[in-house]
Formats: sequence, structure tokens, C-alpha cells
Amino acid sequence: MAKRAAEVFGSEPNSLKDGRRPQNSESMDEVGEFEDEFEDESDSEEEVFEAGADGRPDEEHEAEESRDAMELDQQTFIPGRDRLATGETLSPDISTYEMLHTLSTTWPCLSFDILKDSLGENRKTYPATLYAVAGTQAESRRAKDNQTMVMKLSGLCRVNQDRDEEDSDSDEDEDEDAEPVLETKSIPLNSTTNRIRAHQTPSDNASKPPVTFTATMTEAAEVLIHNVTSHLSSFDTPGMIITPQQNKPITTLKMHKTEGYALDWSPLVPQGKLLTGDNYGEIFVSVCGDGGKWETDSKCFAGHQSSVEDIQWSPSERNVFASASSDGTVKVWDVRSKSHKPALSVIVSNTDVNVMSWSRQTTHLLATGSEDGQWAVWDLRQWKGAQSSSPLASKSVASFNFHKEQITSIEWHPTDDSIVAVAAGDNTLTLWDLAVELDDEESRDSAGVEGVPPQLLFVHYMEMGKECHWHPQIPGCVMATGGGGFG
Repeated sequence: MAKRAAEVFGSEPNSLKDGRRPQNSESMDEVGEFEDEFEDESDSEEEVFEAGADGRPDEEHEAEESRDAMELDQQTFIPGRDRLATGETLSPDISTYEMLHTLSTTWPCLSFDILKDSLGENRKTYPATLYAVAGTQAESRRAKDNQTMVMKLSGLCRVNQDRDEEDSDSDEDEDEDAEPVLETKSIPLNSTTNRIRAHQTPSDNASKPPVTFTATMTEAAEVLIHNVTSHLSSFDTPGMIITPQQNKPITTLKMHKTEGYALDWSPLVPQGKLLTGDNYGEIFVSVCGDGGKWETDSKCFAGHQSSVEDIQWSPSERNVFASASSDGTVKVWDVRSKSHKPALSVIVSNTDVNVMSWSRQTTHLLATGSEDGQWAVWDLRQWKGAQSSSPLASKSVASFNFHKEQITSIEWHPTDDSIVAVAAGDNTLTLWDLAVELDDEESRDSAGVEGVPPQLLFVHYMEMGKECHWHPQIPGCVMATGGGGFG
């Protein structure tokens, strides 16, 4: 078992798009300790008074201190818009975080998924524990080093904020100061992971954990299905060994002629139903049938004029799904259609539509993120007049152009239908509250900072952020990955 304490991010690797793979990066220089500039001065109030008693008026002292004071930049720094000057560094305001951890891996993992566990719903105690799966992106000449990582992150403590005396004396606080630990089980792959998603099937035996599958779309245009149930169980079963057979995929789907990034499991089909879309614009549906045998429709769903970038099953209708494409459209499909053509087609951007998210709380809302940095929310009830043959130019119910680089990930909060997390190529991860009213005078107050929408709740700096996901059982917990590692 690979078991080690979590580390800080490494330095920024190269870009990943269009087959360009990052080089292995060296770790960041360690941050030095702060020095106490008053270390040698006397702590006695009496001595301080004597040292300052030179007979000069207080006004002269204040003027001298003002001249000698370090010059500070009073402007608000906005990550993603403002750039750091040479020698400047950016550090987070810890007081704004309940929990904050960063960790790095040998190779970047630019796609991951969070797994539900048996530790309880609505968890608010610390230290926290979570389980996830991720796929690596090794440099081209080291392609055989790629792997699927099954991870357990434990000891995730609350940030070290000042606590009152009663809290600081409790045993609970001692537990909260635990060291974070990352444990991994690796499944060897021979190709880069473009996208990975997990699906859990309830066990027939209530005393046993659910069966957990992963689907991995690779750069080699294959879709690998693995059963990682044993890998997860091994974290909490001392001495349990994963056999080479358990590391092999239970099936490999080879219907695509080129690589792709669009992948989604149906939330309404327990045994497993999978959507995959590729760079030729073709979409396939694969189903796990009796005896665990996987079958794929021989005829693909076609209609996009360019690559399928993202795909999502409807959270409420088991035969409906939506796809986002670099042709600027979102199309809605019904798998029962014999023509395998879209039922609806809507133009949502003049550039590539990179990502989308279907709200599970309000199922007529769909969020999209585009290459131009704009993200928007759409009411599907307004798309009823759209025709598949001639895409409709619809109007969004909300649209934001705060980000100045491409949107790389977007996801609705699992329980709050007004909260959205967005990751972008401008090295930021932002949280938004769509419930904020535009005509609310107090909400429009942005402390003199221009160009900040009132719906913007939070900005987190993260280098080359690629994917972000909410934890379904830890309220307010967002996990993200990028070129520098996980956060």
C-alpha cells in the first residue's frame, strides 16, 4: 500500500490540450519562516517609554513613521485578472476557509471523481475522510507509467484558526489537528486518462459495500471499465492484497474511432448505463446486461458538426441525455429514437462549449461553460420550440463573463439549486450564488471593485484547474484538480 502524508503542490506543468502532455515537474521551493522584526526589542512598557522619550512632539514621530513605512498596494487583487509582478507571491486568506489542503502526485491527474461512502450524510466533524478515483497524464515518452489511482484521503483537519479557550482545551480539537494522509491503490494503464467517472451499484447484501465501477476514456480511444470495490475495501482491511487479476478491466469498449472526453454514467440505471462521446462527434450508449456482460449500440448518435466535449444524462428521465460540443451547440437526445438524431438543438455559444452540468435539484436548469470564459444557465422549458435540423439561438436565464480564459469545469451544488462551482483556465475556481438578486442595492456593493458580479461568492487561486466536484456528503466541500495537483 502506498501511504504517505499529503504534500504541497508542485510547480506548474505544461498544457494538456491537443495531445500535448506535461513534463514531470519539480516541487516548489519551501516557504521560509516569517521573521519577527520586533524580536530584539524590549517587552517592557516602561523601557519602551524610556526609549522613545526624546522630547519631540508626537506629530514628528508620526510623520517619521509615515515616511519610513513600507509602501503597500491598496488595490484589490483579483486572481485570473490581475497578474503578479516579479517577486510577488499570492497566499490565501485562511480565515475564509473551513478546510484547506493541497497535495501533489507523481503525474498530474486532470480528471477525477469523488465516491460516496458509508461514513454518513451531512458530515461536519473533523478530521474528515473522503474517497476518490483519478487518472494520470504522464508525459508521452512515459505513457506506460499511467495509472488509475484509487485514493483515500484521511486526517483532513480544519484550518488552524483561533479558537476560544473552551474549544482549545477539548479532546476534539486534538483530533482535529491530525496530519492529513493520502493512501493509494494503483491500477496500471498504458495510456493517458482523458476522463474518468465512477458508478456505484447497491449490493444485494446490506452488510456489504456497494459495487464500485470506474469508466476511463483514454487517449488510445478505448473505454476501460474496472471494478474497484476490492481496492476501496483494502484501505480498511489490514493485510488485504490486490491481485493482478483485480487490476485488469472487466471489459474494454472499442467502438470509438478517435479519442474523446465526454463520459457519464446514468444515475437512474443501477446496473450501469454509460454514455461516451468522441472528437468525431459520435456518441455511443453502452449497457451492462445480465451476467455483467457489456453491450454497445452498433449505431452511434450523430448530429454534432464537431467534437463532443461533455455529456450528461438527465437526472429525472432515464432515456434523455444532453451533449455539449465545440460546434457551439447543446443538443438533447432520446435514446429511444430509432433515427439516433437529436430531439432539440440550441446554439449556446459562438465558441466551443467545453463543459455542462444538469441540476439535480431543479431539473429544468442546465449550466454550460465555454471556451471564451463565459458560463451561463439555461431553462430547458424554453427550448421546446427548438428543432434538431436548425439549431435555435436561445436566451440564457443568467450569464457571466467574469472569467477571462476558457471554462474547464462546472458543477451544480448537490443539494442547493442556486450554488454553482466553476473552474477556469485563468487559474481560478469560483463559487456563485444565483439566488442573489440583481436589483438588491446591498448586493451591488462590491467595495469599489469593478467588474465583480454580486452573485460571485468566492475566488480560489488554483494553477491550471481542470475539474472540480462537490462532495455529496460533506456540505460545502469542493475538491479540484489541475496541473499542480489536488486541492
